[in-house]
Amino acid sequence: MKVARPMNIRAQDENESVVCTNCGGRKFIEDYQRGEQTCTSCGIVVSQYKIDTGPEWRAFTAEEREARGRTGLPMTLTISDKGLTTMISWSDRDASGRSISGSQRAALYRMRKWQIRAMSHGTIHRNISQAMVEMDRLTSQLGIPRETREPAAFIYRKAVQKRLVRGSTIDGMVAASVYLACRICKIPRQLDEIASEAKVGRKTLGFCVRKILQFVTPKVPLLSPLDFVTKLSSELHMKPKTVQRTVSILRNAIDRGLTTGKDPSGIVAAALYVAGILENDRKTQREIATTAKVTEVTVRNRYKDLVKALDIVIDKSYDIPIYNVTE
Repeated sequence: MKVARPMNIRAQDENESVVCTNCGGRKFIEDYQRGEQTCTSCGIVVSQYKIDTGPEWRAFTAEEREARGRTGLPMTLTISDKGLTTMISWSDRDASGRSISGSQRAALYRMRKWQIRAMSHGTIHRNISQAMVEMDRLTSQLGIPRETREPAAFIYRKAVQKRLVRGSTIDGMVAASVYLACRICKIPRQLDEIASEAKVGRKTLGFCVRKILQFVTPKVPLLSPLDFVTKLSSELHMKPKTVQRTVSILRNAIDRGLTTGKDPSGIVAAALYVAGILENDRKTQREIATTAKVTEVTVRNRYKDLVKALDIVIDKSYDIPIYNVTE
């Protein structure tokens, strides 16, 4: 008995030209068995004889799908050869499971050896191979998602093409690429956090970051204090209401230009300290400063700036907080 493929509900983007001629809707149901595309709002058939671009075979389990697939992994920049080269297996049996003779085994050994030598012949290939291993180690130590490794690998490859690795260590350029990729993907990672897990110091890491920004010119957005709220508040185990009040304080501070030229971590630390007082979820300045990796003096100075500029009035006993900012 033939099992029909399930219908797929797909939402059209606003900039696409496919629009229902009857109601103007942009959501359709694609029936692969009949080859029709039907509007979900009014039920009119928008188009028919659609081509099914999926495979011609069927699979009901993950094992069957993996066994019947005829394609390999997609191209990725996190592998030195981008995952496009072939490998000679180390098995002593052929594809049918039959044992390979001694003469054929020796020939395969020679071919495998020369293939490995040919792959690692170029200096650029060896450089990228070593860099990708260090990048995997660094991102796993920092708990950075795999989606961030692609832009990090792209930035590093651009730096290699510009010959920026000369005069700098591979570890330093890898750490700088990871730091810039985190900023592009809006993942809150400070320079000190990456330097603590990298094999270079903070000064060398900062030099490599400035070098990449000068010659590679990737589109790296500025850090926003709002990007650090979730990370710091979760590490401090603060209440949801405190987090919401912190976001409100930071948005008012951004609108008034108080965050310009200031370290985002210090601003967020001060906002968390103020919000903790207002929501009766207090944390000490030392706890917040240690988590945000700033000094207690920075927390106090930013705290005074926020209280003065945003008209936040707090009772000296911290029992009756008054918040006068229009939310």
